[in-house]
Amino acid sequence: MIQTLFGSLKGAEEPEKKSLFDRMKQAVSRTRESLGEHIDSVISLTREVDESTLEDLEMSLIASDLGVTTAAEIIDHLRERAKRQQIRDGAELRDLLKEQLKQILDEHERPPVTVTAPPEVILMVGVNGTGKTTTSGKLAAYYRAQGKTVLMCAADTFRAAAIEQLEVWGERSGVEIIKTRQGSDPSAVLFDALQAAKARQNDVLIVDTAGRLHTKNSLMAELDKMRRTTQRLIPGAPHEVLLVLDATTGQNGLQQARLFTESAGVTGIVLTKLDGTAKGGIVVAIARELKLPVRFVGIGEKIEDLLPFDSGAFMDSLLGS
Repeated sequence: MIQTLFGSLKGAEEPEKKSLFDRMKQAVSRTRESLGEHIDSVISLTREVDESTLEDLEMSLIASDLGVTTAAEIIDHLRERAKRQQIRDGAELRDLLKEQLKQILDEHERPPVTVTAPPEVILMVGVNGTGKTTTSGKLAAYYRAQGKTVLMCAADTFRAAAIEQLEVWGERSGVEIIKTRQGSDPSAVLFDALQAAKARQNDVLIVDTAGRLHTKNSLMAELDKMRRTTQRLIPGAPHEVLLVLDATTGQNGLQQARLFTESAGVTGIVLTKLDGTAKGGIVVAIARELKLPVRFVGIGEKIEDLLPFDSGAFMDSLLGS
């Protein structure tokens, strides 16, 4: 079932790429309509790319949540290009813009750590409401589809609902959960999960941490304690600390991300609810301002609605191939 949902790792790569493109295109449709309409209106009136054209384009980028700083840098680059070599028309301007955006996304992209001695430990962090627990379940299904053995740890012990929700996702994905009662020490259940994953030789351990408020230092200290617990049992772990952000919060989510990055050693971003916003430009802002790769994007509520992020598919979906 899960293999059917995600597709086998082996086999026809081209159909998988096409599927990724189609699904990404659908996910960014609201952003494409918003940004595309702005850019098309700029281009349709452009016979010559001048300062007025670039200013209009900058406003369009800001409206799509790229952020003032990122938008200004892109426009400055285009302005310099126009001074050195004339930008012929709106079509060339679109191509150059697409090239600039993809370059930003690729600049901080880096492959995940290669784990030679399983388990690979992935900590999922983020505030409540971003879809962190749901994403943990979808990620488990994603790895299961790759033929890997997966274990999940319900370390959000502050909310009984979080434990119950993870159990539901575990049943859907066929993944066992290590849990404890509500109010228990999160590091204690993590310790048990780490030992279990090692004993069973699981390939991946996914740890759903509490949706702690980023303004509470004591809760951030607890997250740091969980990282230290992981490192004691498995040298080099956690191998990934994925910060789950809600795309619909736009620039507001960046402040959360900065604080988590400082306290939790975030290595990558999972951007959820990309299909629910017209401001998908936040993907570019994250890469530029946080200097972190976007690892996955959530595009819906189904178990298969978690896609590995691909900058080429994203840009082709947003601005056309």
